[in-house]
Amino acid sequence: MSDAASVADATGIVVLGKIVGPYGVRGAVRVHPFADDPQGWARLSHWWLGREGDAPAQWRQARVLRCKLHGATLIAELDCVPDRSTAETLHGVFVGAPREALPATANDEYYWGDLLGLAVVNTRGDALGRVLGLIETPGNDVLRVGDGEGPERLLPFVATVVLEVNLGEHRIRVDWEADW
Repeated sequence: MSDAASVADATGIVVLGKIVGPYGVRGAVRVHPFADDPQGWARLSHWWLGREGDAPAQWRQARVLRCKLHGATLIAELDCVPDRSTAETLHGVFVGAPREALPATANDEYYWGDLLGLAVVNTRGDALGRVLGLIETPGNDVLRVGDGEGPERLLPFVATVVLEVNLGEHRIRVDWEADW
């Protein structure tokens, strides 16, 4: 996945997924969700569509006509996609929403965009870098951590590694050694 979550910082839009292709002949699209609860944001009345690198003004609002979970993807019909030909042109387009339109997170739940740029520090106080992005895997999400000088570290986003996420202090404390 491209570092889609970084789009949120530049646009004010929280990226929720990516259109991965058309579905059927009427213009529906298949959306790969980046969020844990795609049915929650599938109930939003509008989504915003944009490509990586788009300026905020280039993101366009689309009314969600219908949306349902289909396996690991969402199938959505949008007012701006009248037919399959149009749906085919949207492959790779990000789906998002302004932060204020999204449901609140529960304790110990975060939107990926909340974690981007946070400093990552281990239990010894060693700075490991900043969160550059996240990778979704079948087992668990993975933090991409880097400092711009050395190679990136890939840290599993699990309770035994990620000990504390402190959004107020812009910091994540982890049980991970600097030389791993």
